[in-house]
Amino acid sequence: MGFFSNLFGGNEDAEPIEAVDLSNAVRKACRIVGRVQGVGCRFFVQSNAKNYKVTGWVKNMSDGAVTMELQGDAQSVDKLIAKIKLGNDWIKVNECEVNDLPVVANENTFAIRY
Repeated sequence: MGFFSNLFGGNEDAEPIEAVDLSNAVRKACRIVGRVQGVGCRFFVQSNAKNYKVTGWVKNMSDGAVTMELQGDAQSVDKLIAKIKLGNDWIKVNECEVNDLPVVANENTFAIRY
């Protein structure tokens, strides 16, 4: 495991996550702005997504924002978004835009995209 993996409990590799019943699943697109790059945000999101059994991906954007797609049961996705908005000692989210997306069938990982 790398430095950020140890620090934030994440894993650079996209490991399979237990499948969610797609009939009750939601998918959300999120864009966060603030102190969200260079502070382990992607690893923080990935680690918490795994804890909530949420699939999808997270990526740094060239404009300084971080974007992600989160899929799972509605309650788990909402809890994850709330946790992301809270951030931690390093991550400070000033803005969070959330939009609904169609559910993606057969997705079973949460990946960090580069």
